[in-house]
Amino acid sequence: MVRHQYAGEDERFVRRYDYDDEWMIAADVGVGDDRMRIDVVGETAIVLVDEETAMEFDLPGSVESVDTNNGVLVVRGIQ
Repeated sequence: MVRHQYAGEDERFVRRYDYDDEWMIAADVGVGDDRMRIDVVGETAIVLVDEETAMEFDLPGSVESVDTNNGVLVVRGIQ
C-alpha cells in the first residue's frame, strides 16, 4: 500500500491509498452528507457543498464507488 496525503488551501485533508489492483481516496469535507454532492467527470471528482464547488481533485483511474459518511467522502476505483 502506498499512501499520499494532501491539504488544500482550506486545510481539508485528502488521502489517497494505492493498492495492487485498486485505489481509494478519502476526503474530510467537514459537512453533513445531506449538504454534499459528488460529480465525477472523466478523471476529476467535483465535490459540491450547498450546490457550490467546495473542492476538486484528479482521480487515478475508473471509479467503482462513491460513498459519504459523517462528512467524509470515499471514492474507490480500479487501477
